[in-house]
Amino acid sequence: MKEQHTSFYTLQFGLLCFSSFLFYASFNMIIPELPGYLMRLGGAEFKGFIIGLFTLTAGLSRPVSGKLADKIGRIPVMVFGAAVCFICGFLYPVMGSVAGFLMLRLVHGLSTGFTPTGNSAYAADIVPQTHRGEAIGFLGLCGSSGMALGPAIGSLVADMFSVEFMFYCSSVASLLSVLILAGMKETVQDRIPFHWSLLKFSRQEIFEPRVIPPSLVIILSSFGFGAILTLTPDLSESLNLTNKGLFFMCFTFASLGVRFFAGKISDRYGRVAVLRISTALLTLSMILVGFAYNAATLLAASVLFGFAQGMNSPTVSAWTVDLSLKEHRGRGLATMYVAMEAGIGLGAFLSGAIYANNVAMLPYTFWIISLFPLMAFLYLNFGVKRKLTAVAG
Repeated sequence: MKEQHTSFYTLQFGLLCFSSFLFYASFNMIIPELPGYLMRLGGAEFKGFIIGLFTLTAGLSRPVSGKLADKIGRIPVMVFGAAVCFICGFLYPVMGSVAGFLMLRLVHGLSTGFTPTGNSAYAADIVPQTHRGEAIGFLGLCGSSGMALGPAIGSLVADMFSVEFMFYCSSVASLLSVLILAGMKETVQDRIPFHWSLLKFSRQEIFEPRVIPPSLVIILSSFGFGAILTLTPDLSESLNLTNKGLFFMCFTFASLGVRFFAGKISDRYGRVAVLRISTALLTLSMILVGFAYNAATLLAASVLFGFAQGMNSPTVSAWTVDLSLKEHRGRGLATMYVAMEAGIGLGAFLSGAIYANNVAMLPYTFWIISLFPLMAFLYLNFGVKRKLTAVAG
């Protein structure tokens, strides 16, 4: 059977998508309530650290997860990340100090440092190249569904029961994502058992230079996401939007329908063509969030942000796989994810510093952050070599 007629809608791919849905729901359902939880612990001035510390550890662990995904297999890497989520959900309620909370955020970041790397590499292994963008877009759609439902459900559970019970629900979701992985078949053929020497790295094993272009685009694009994760709970509250998870739900649902079609379009017309549109929309969405004056305008801006993210994320992932050597896909994806986590973390730290718990500074914060996706847009139009603008053969 020719590759272009091979369907990627298999049982393995379905299990991968369902596991991804549960995993993203597990750690996203707690995000809207974390700023208030940290304030009750006496750490209001550390709001920028909630996302920043999480992404710091996620970024630092990406080279490890990329190497291990190529050596010991995709599934063990995915299981480890989900297991970290499971454990952390039970530890949040017992961390009664600001220092303990911030330390746990560092540890929790290991989850997204591992599982998404394994997910993307696994998907690239089992789908034909001609449908790569489409498949990664569908996988992202499932993860985004978890991101959309997670925050809204988390806030609802916290309101109806308690924040502590919400943390436990997060653990249950991550446990279910691990159990699903038990039914999946490993795709790495020549894998080796884990041993501690695998944690020793040369410079070549940490960084994949072939994927610099998509990595540069994603780091600049992700500043806005870091600001959104950090500041929209406070922005929602200032605009009398009681369920702080609604912003996340609206922007993520808006991205769902776009992700699938964006991947297919990038397969046909090229990654860079789609990314030029997505980075322009990201810039505009940050500006509009700054102009939001009530709940309705904020949610409208969140829809535009969702469209932009839905186009951006699967296209960058597919472009990264295009440029990576098959035997180094884990490394290439890890490099791209390091850039993404760096952008989110820097966006969180910078937006938190500019905001400084002053509601009057919220608009200016988002307008300043909009400059970063604008730089990505300019790079895609004037800085990318022509040979990299089309889908790799």
